[in-house]
Amino acid sequence: MGFKTTVNWQSSPSEEGEFNRDHQVKFGTGQTIEASSAPEYKGNAEKVNPEESLLAALSSCHMLTFLAIAHLKRLPVLSYVDNATADLGKNEAGKIAVVKMTLEPIVTFAEGVEVDQETLEKIHEKAHANCFIANSIACEVEIKTS
Repeated sequence: MGFKTTVNWQSSPSEEGEFNRDHQVKFGTGQTIEASSAPEYKGNAEKVNPEESLLAALSSCHMLTFLAIAHLKRLPVLSYVDNATADLGKNEAGKIAVVKMTLEPIVTFAEGVEVDQETLEKIHEKAHANCFIANSIACEVEIKTS
């Protein structure tokens, strides 16, 4: 199985000595998003940056894996909200990298479904272990459950 994206950048006017970092990312599904680098790197704060895209991929993959496990355990989920964060820093090689991502999912199960904290944490652990995005990245991932 393979996936495809097309990144398209075109030269446009910018400040003297700089270049415009705005570009488009077209996904294999046909959807296109407007992107740029992070504002800290002279990008456009109104557009999606690569760091956010990486964080969104991890959060989405973890959620989908969690939902699949909950479904198999017959634990119906009504809602799942994750306020995820990512930290930039220097990795072991001294290069700037995403060094930590934190997922903070809030899961609401169907009325009458009781899930204790230990079971919730075990489902998150299994979701993390089976999320292929988590298995593809090198930084620390923390999952905070409440």
